[in-house]
Amino acid sequence: MTELDLPTDLPDDRSDQPVLAVVGRPNVGKSTLVNRLIGRREAVVEDVPGVTRDRVTYDAQWRGRRFTVVDTGGWDPDAVGIQKAVAAQAEVAVAAADAILFVVDANVGATVSDEAVVKVLRRAKKPVVLVANKVDDERGEADAAMLWSLGLGEPYAVSALHGRGAGDLLDVILEALPETPAERFDEQAGPRRVALVGRPNVGKSSLLNRLAKEERVVVDSVAGTTRDPVDSYVEVGGEVWKFVDTAGLRRRVAHASGAEYYSSLRTSAAIDAAEVAVVLLDASEPISEQDQRVIGMAVDAGRALVIAFNKWDLVDEDRRPQLAKEIERELARVEWAPRLNVSALTGRSVDKLSVALHTALEGWETRIPTGKLNQWMGELTAKTPPPVRSGKQPKILFATQAGTRPPRFVLFTSGFLEAGYRRFIERRLREDFGFAGSPIEVSVKVREKNKKD
Repeated sequence: MTELDLPTDLPDDRSDQPVLAVVGRPNVGKSTLVNRLIGRREAVVEDVPGVTRDRVTYDAQWRGRRFTVVDTGGWDPDAVGIQKAVAAQAEVAVAAADAILFVVDANVGATVSDEAVVKVLRRAKKPVVLVANKVDDERGEADAAMLWSLGLGEPYAVSALHGRGAGDLLDVILEALPETPAERFDEQAGPRRVALVGRPNVGKSSLLNRLAKEERVVVDSVAGTTRDPVDSYVEVGGEVWKFVDTAGLRRRVAHASGAEYYSSLRTSAAIDAAEVAVVLLDASEPISEQDQRVIGMAVDAGRALVIAFNKWDLVDEDRRPQLAKEIERELARVEWAPRLNVSALTGRSVDKLSVALHTALEGWETRIPTGKLNQWMGELTAKTPPPVRSGKQPKILFATQAGTRPPRFVLFTSGFLEAGYRRFIERRLREDFGFAGSPIEVSVKVREKNKKD
């Protein structure tokens, strides 16, 4: 069975789902296999080792049973530097899993690193399914058979790239997984969704680890460590939030390539799936065009917005007045967004993030009753009428709030309203009704004149 047709409308609550951790050394095709198992391309894949670095969870379903798949970075027990941190994430995934899928490159065979991983897996005392990947045809079956030497039982030959043997492997996985998990990977359900976004190396992963009070994601001084959006349930201000640590956006999606391209798409998707975006800026460096572009993505997506200036511990007395001028000049379009000065390194003010998130979400969900809105609009236009256009002054006949999340207003008028006057209305809406932390959409519908008139 090579073709998979899995439903993608899976529930977000994984509390009753068993967990499968996919592990193996770098570049054996783990993420490609994960995409095959879940039936959609979500895990970032590129033909270079080390693309996946954090443990990333996905929902899967097979033969009516739901389970959670955890993709991990390349696991080398003797790794150093950033790869050592990646290996530690894989070990955490194994500890939290109900069963392990150990992936080996059948073309290369069992390596010293593979044998070292096997020793760790045996100590975990979890069911292990051994996968011989990259078996594209019958000639590779002999190479797969050589993996019996690892002592993990039968190696199941598959081709993650082409789907060969994937259906049979899923049947084996269901046999290895319990009906209910021994330990739940993420127990909380239904929290507000927060996308943590920003350009590379501003400290997104460091902040997430600080909030979680543990090394939840890999952190390194090299920019671009995070590739996949990573979901984490974090308690902030006494309540649980669902944070998504995303890849740093370097350039426009159209100009990106390879893993960077797919990371950019997933970051954009993470913003779309979130309710509020926390855009992290490096307070010690000038506000850049990239920073403004990331903010623009959140605004264009219509999400509630919080701006956090990280690395505040590096800001000296000379930098502060300069930063204030940059904020006034570069962030004028989002002056309504709550701002925080934080330090992921020292923990400065990170506990205040909950208040800023609630402020932004409250503004995002604010609704003005139609009667109150029209009374307000009448008073406003009486004091400051719309500018004359083509010798005629347009009138606002009726106003209504068409929706929330974000707030959307529709103005029915007798003529076209200049963009400057629409911005004036938005500014006054904020002054009188709040909407802190939320973009506002104001659209105009011009009444068409009756031909008899």
